[in-house]
Amino acid sequence: MRITHSPIGELNTNCYLITDEESGESAAVDCALFNADYEALLKKAGVTSLKYILLTHGHFDHISGVKRLKEACGGQIVIHTEDAACLTDPKKSLNSYVRFAGLETVAPDLTVEEGDDLFLGRRRFTVMHTPGHTPGSVCYLTEGLLFCGDTLFRQSMGRTDLPGGSTLTLLSSLSRIARLEGEYEIFPGHGETTTLAYEKRNNRYMRMK
Repeated sequence: MRITHSPIGELNTNCYLITDEESGESAAVDCALFNADYEALLKKAGVTSLKYILLTHGHFDHISGVKRLKEACGGQIVIHTEDAACLTDPKKSLNSYVRFAGLETVAPDLTVEEGDDLFLGRRRFTVMHTPGHTPGSVCYLTEGLLFCGDTLFRQSMGRTDLPGGSTLTLLSSLSRIARLEGEYEIFPGHGETTTLAYEKRNNRYMRMK
């Protein structure tokens, strides 16, 4: 699995491109903006077409470039059912409340739920519903890798003071992540990558009940 990423947009959203090297199939995880920086990311990753555009949740800083990315590279737009309206409703995505976001609305191609599986070649990506930051926040898990959006950050967690957020719900989601078996490299929506073992030792939110 080849993973290329870059922080893009005014909120430095981590945008990931992942390629299954055996099959050559690729997916994007979140797209803050489709701009020169994102085009440079595509070139660096050697990606010209996508099978999926995987969205971790529906806030504007993770979805604003999705329409143009799909037009450029194809790919099914994937989002949890409870955040699907964010792609077409600027209020739900919070785009209406910020000065700099340039959301272009687009309909999802595929809505997912807890436990759904997606494949790049023979590599399985499992959807883990982790609400709390938004009602439809998800993580995508595959063979020791976890793409978690704004659910979990290095030694921190996503904010819960925005519409649809819930601290208790997010803590419950983090508790589920902490109970995953084995080790995972964690790719968050903002900031540094981390590991599950490190967060279980050092992230106080992972230990709250």
